[in-house]
Amino acid sequence: MNQRVSRFLLSTMSSAVLAACSLPALAVTLNISLDADPGKLDPTQSSMLNERIVYQSLFDKLLDLDGEGKIVPMLAERWTVSDDQKTYTLYLRKGVKFQDGTPFDAKAVEFNLLRGQEKTSLRRNELKYVSRITVVDDHTIRLELSTPFAPFLSILTDRAGMMSSPAAVKKYGEDYINHPVGTGPFIYEGRLKGATLTLKKNPDYWRAGLPKVDEVVYKIMPDVNVAFNNLRSGQVDISNRFPYKEITNVPANAGYTVLNKPSLGFRGIYLNTTKPPFDKKEVREAVDILIDRNAIAKVVYNNAVAPGHSPFSKAQFANGPSDAPPKVDVARAKALLKAAGKEGGFSFRLPLPTTADELQAGQMIQGMLRPAGITVTLEKTEIASQVEAGKAGTFEALFLGWSGRPDPDQNIFDFVHSGGSMNYSHIAAREVDDLLQQARVEGDQAKRKALYDQAMTILVKEVPYLYLVHDNVLFGIAKSVKGFQYVPDGVIRTATVSK
Repeated sequence: MNQRVSRFLLSTMSSAVLAACSLPALAVTLNISLDADPGKLDPTQSSMLNERIVYQSLFDKLLDLDGEGKIVPMLAERWTVSDDQKTYTLYLRKGVKFQDGTPFDAKAVEFNLLRGQEKTSLRRNELKYVSRITVVDDHTIRLELSTPFAPFLSILTDRAGMMSSPAAVKKYGEDYINHPVGTGPFIYEGRLKGATLTLKKNPDYWRAGLPKVDEVVYKIMPDVNVAFNNLRSGQVDISNRFPYKEITNVPANAGYTVLNKPSLGFRGIYLNTTKPPFDKKEVREAVDILIDRNAIAKVVYNNAVAPGHSPFSKAQFANGPSDAPPKVDVARAKALLKAAGKEGGFSFRLPLPTTADELQAGQMIQGMLRPAGITVTLEKTEIASQVEAGKAGTFEALFLGWSGRPDPDQNIFDFVHSGGSMNYSHIAAREVDDLLQQARVEGDQAKRKALYDQAMTILVKEVPYLYLVHDNVLFGIAKSVKGFQYVPDGVIRTATVSK
């Protein structure tokens, strides 16, 4: 090899090495499957669990929850509460900016809380006790409540505590739902309705070293088996639903694991107490004691739920003796029906979600009620339609659950208080109303639990709602995913996740 050729080869190899060194690193994308397409990307307009999942990547909150469900700082570094529990002072984190470059400060918090109280906001009931907001300085804000309200800090860990950019809200107006801007770890990039929703890394995120991945893509997969197949093939890294039947079939060499832990929610059936046949308490109680919750938990949900009889799972301090399911008692059920003048049985329609699991649960309930002469007609119905029927009162029964919240008040008050926004059963029990109101203003946790126990003692007899099971958080997670942190609210947080 002569010197000219050697110099040429050396030059070529050097150029190749330099070119390789200058290539950008491959972007890391985290793919998450969701079983329903999120609707509006604005926390003030949100009513879906899957929206809350996406929000966690876009919007930081004033406060957050840790893996044990305890309230921890987020955009508020610390806080104080006055002795009368009516004044909250929040000390805000400094140096935080929204994704549009505008500063996060006390005025931004004031803007968001006032916006949350507007008539068009779905957060208005959560924030209705905030009677006065004072911007003390750029990083301190004082909130005065019209009455003590024990769930208030818990409420700030969810959508009412999420901060939107005031500048972006003003710029986009009603179209802000398509241009969300928060302080979160990822920036909204775009969506293909019904298919994907894409977020890009926020390079100026205030938490040092986060987020870990460059992009998050949410893939909409209503069929849990399709999501499962995508998890197995590596096209999905995290699935927010996992097939119950596959929980016990995970091979040792699988490329995924199953997260199966208690949540804060419940599944069950509203009974319309204002219309026949469920306007009679004896009829409601008869149905209640005909349902075998343990059998449903085992057969339908592969025991990835907890049979229950109250709105409080074991993950909540208000969980008490009322949560133990009643024993099935056909003879007593028949006696109750006879007392109600329904000795020959009756029929009713049960709208239920369109998933195969809920259909199977409905079919089991059909069979369980049949020995008492009760005929159930199942109707697969979209959740939105069930909610509308609940608001209008145009139903006999509704199979409709709740994803759960950290404070017990958020799992019971609006569902059974006579003025509650989700009291679709239209139960009106003054003693229950009084107990729940007392629990709202009581600061001592043990005293609050005693009040909830008293309320549940009444509700177990009134049976406005058939509590069936408490869901588990059930995610499929690829083994390549690192840094995932379980939180019992069932919402996926992406900032710390890598792969």
